[in-house]
Amino acid sequence: MADEHAGGECLLVLDFGSQYALLIARRVREARVYAEVVPHTITPEEVLARGASGLILSGGPASVYAEGAPRCDEGLFRLGIPVLGICYGLQLACQTLGGKVRQASRREYGRAVLEVAEHGDLFHGLGDHLAVWMSHGDQVAELPDGFDTLASTDTCAHAAVRNLEAKYWGIQFHPEVTHTPQGAEILSNFLYRIAGCEGTWEMTQFIERTVQEVRERAGQARVVLGLSGGVDSSVEAVLLSRAIGERLICIFVDNGLLRAQEAERVESVFREHFRMNLRVVDASEKFISRLAGVEEPEEKRKIIGHSFIEVFKEAAADIEGARFLAQGTLYPDVIESAGIEGGVAAVIKTHHNVGGLPEELGFELIEPLRYLFKDEVRRIGETLGLPREVVWRHPFPGPGLAVRIVGAVTPERLRIVRDADDVLMEEIIAAGYYDRIAQAFAVLLPLRTVGVMGDERTYEHVIAIRCVDSEDFMTADWSRLPDELLGRVSNRIINEVRGVNRVCYDISSKPPSTIEWE
Repeated sequence: MADEHAGGECLLVLDFGSQYALLIARRVREARVYAEVVPHTITPEEVLARGASGLILSGGPASVYAEGAPRCDEGLFRLGIPVLGICYGLQLACQTLGGKVRQASRREYGRAVLEVAEHGDLFHGLGDHLAVWMSHGDQVAELPDGFDTLASTDTCAHAAVRNLEAKYWGIQFHPEVTHTPQGAEILSNFLYRIAGCEGTWEMTQFIERTVQEVRERAGQARVVLGLSGGVDSSVEAVLLSRAIGERLICIFVDNGLLRAQEAERVESVFREHFRMNLRVVDASEKFISRLAGVEEPEEKRKIIGHSFIEVFKEAAADIEGARFLAQGTLYPDVIESAGIEGGVAAVIKTHHNVGGLPEELGFELIEPLRYLFKDEVRRIGETLGLPREVVWRHPFPGPGLAVRIVGAVTPERLRIVRDADDVLMEEIIAAGYYDRIAQAFAVLLPLRTVGVMGDERTYEHVIAIRCVDSEDFMTADWSRLPDELLGRVSNRIINEVRGVNRVCYDISSKPPSTIEWE
């Protein structure tokens, strides 16, 4: 239930298929109000049971007058709970309550200037002219009875509307995107001035509640966690350890595809610093031997995934009294896996951190992070005292260095890419750029080139350096690093990494390229 995680104060975002539904919830949480995305089919009784302080109706790709367009229960407008409709949400409410929506004579996509006529509540403290982001082809042509217009644009007469008696507010633009510079203030006005929220959503409260819930659910049973050393599993490990102590058993599988000193760092942090019950399984020979001669990226991933499940099962089978399996599922994972039952958004991908292990081993799942976003997980990690280099570490793919070697994986090629990556990390950290970019890594290419070292001809490997800037990793651009820094990286790799005589810098963006090469 949403109110269990919100501490009694929450806002529900009804999903009508918008690509921004998750972003709306995130913006609300940034204003210190707990928000959860729910299906548009939610009933008034369910809303009341969750103790919602307000509702936000998201945008969506459909036209409200089209056959089969998603709709919500009309009873939601009679609950006495403040409702904010965004784009499709505005049009749906106006049509439902007696207004008319038609295709606009001129579509609005991109920036627009909002002319604010009424500043009383939604636009309190804001100017008469606001830059906003539009994305719509339909408009409200006639308002229902009892509605007033709060703002307009050159092409949209009812860009913001209100019905005080019905406690309904609607806006045609998107306040949740950064292209609406004062969108956060508009959402805050709705949350605080209209919905009466107090902003009680705090990470410390979440930690306390989660610790208590895990203790009650686990009882005296043991909980098994697959620890990767990444942000999510690391934060989850410390959180669960606080709840049940040594009854948490962490299994770290060394697949031989890790970065330099990775296994040693994990042991140092979790076994020595946090005193956790950590079991390290060295399965590097098994993984590397099974990858011999395999060049196709997806085949590599399948082999690594199946091998991990096999190794993890063997390690977990020896743990007496284990009843639960903990997974680092985050809220975006739940959304992308169609975890919102009844939602209309397309399934993007299915997330299974450890495949079908819960069913195979007879474990029950514990997912303490499933209602959190990545930035919230990082804040919890800082609160729990995790080292900064763990909390803010760059993403590292599950298949590890195997997908940073284009072509077949061999011990020698692993050594080359691992050593090159280590040099890159050292230089980026020393130059103060690690926290300024989203991700950085080295890739070993499947070719050799001619070079000259001293007076001798060489014919050796090529390393590509990939550094990107990104907010959400759905899109990314290549990082504009100083020439001097790139020069030092190249010079050190060629001089220190045996077998490399050329270094290239990847200047492609996502899309059309992906961040990882495989």
